[in-house]
Parts: sequence; C-alpha cells; structure tokens
Amino acid sequence: MRLAALLLLSVSLPLGGQTPPSETWRFDRLDRLGNHPTQVEGSPRIIETPQGKAVSFDGVRDALFVDVHPLAGAETFTLEVIFRPAADGRPEQRFFHLQETGSQTRLLLETRLLPGGWCLDSFAASRTGSQTLIDRTKLHSLGAWHHVAMVYDGKTFRHFVDGVSQGEAVVALAPQAAGRTSVGVRINRVDYFKGEILTARMSRRALPVSKFLPLPR
Repeated sequence: MRLAALLLLSVSLPLGGQTPPSETWRFDRLDRLGNHPTQVEGSPRIIETPQGKAVSFDGVRDALFVDVHPLAGAETFTLEVIFRPAADGRPEQRFFHLQETGSQTRLLLETRLLPGGWCLDSFAASRTGSQTLIDRTKLHSLGAWHHVAMVYDGKTFRHFVDGVSQGEAVVALAPQAAGRTSVGVRINRVDYFKGEILTARMSRRALPVSKFLPLPR
C-alpha cells in the first residue's frame, strides 16, 4: 500500500515535486494554456472582446486538449471558468473536463440549455464517491459572460454561477491521479460547446466566494 501511495504521488506531481497552489489559464492563444502546450482540433478562433482576448468554439468540432490534470493529487479544490455560452448551442454541452488517465475518475463542467436560459451541471467522480449537481430552475442569460465554479472542501461539493450557490451535496471525493484536460468538449469528443472562454483557474483549496476570479464588466 505504501509503494502504491508513493507511485500515485509521483504521477500526480510535476517534475521537481513542486505543485503550484493554483494555475490560471488565459485563453489568449491556441498553442498553450498556462505553461502547457495544447492539441488543437477543429478551428477554434482567438477573438477580441472588451474583456480581452478569448477563444471561440463553434459547437461542432472545436476543442483544445492538454496533457495535464491540474488538480491531480488535490484533496480540496476550486475549479473556475469565465465563459460566454452562445444562445444557439446544443441542449447539452461539456465545456471543461479533467480526467484521470485510465479510469472514469473525472471533473466535468457542463451546460443545459432550456427555455429561458441555461443552467449549470457539475459532475465529480472519484474512487470513493461521485456526485452530480444541477438545478434546472436556476437559469442564466445566454450570450453574456458568466463566472462558474465547482468547489470541494473535503466534505461538501458545491457549485456556483456568478458567485451565487446553485446547489451542494456531502460526498467523499478521493484525490485524482495524473491525467488530461479537454476544453470545448467532453474528453471522448462528444457534446461540443458553442461560445467563448476567457479564463480558467484551478486552485488546490476550497476558495470562498470572496476570493473567486472577478467577472469582467
């Protein structure tokens, strides 16, 4: 067991054994996210917005893949994304997906488009438990910038839109091992996202709402 734990730790940490407390990815280029090279599929575009550069995804084939799971090994975490879902996207879209290599252990941020707007669907799966959070009555505007976050404090899994709670549940989530990230689509290339992504931040602790990334105005 001790050897297995050491092996898990070794694949979860970057070279040198130093894990940054957080990573911020600016979507202002296609070839890199943070310090990580990307695999680009389809034809995502860099666009200029009043909030800065962002990546636009067409909802059909555009995606970015990164060979890193930035929350691998984290016992607590916050995953934040600032994005703008398009009004004419598909009913179910996966826009940010972190997955452990060789298993179904994963973190997923999704949208559900409904009459009147969209709601957030967050999913976490680990070796010790899994949880879906969704409230179809809590709808938000399409075609506008929003901040979304999933937060785990070691006991309770929560998610937020624009700093407002959308739901929570008590669940045991074990730390995930090394893996990959897909942006704009689920990692198995289904349920593409249509809209723009501006920024993402992955923190290795449960942040309070007051410490969330500010939503650009």
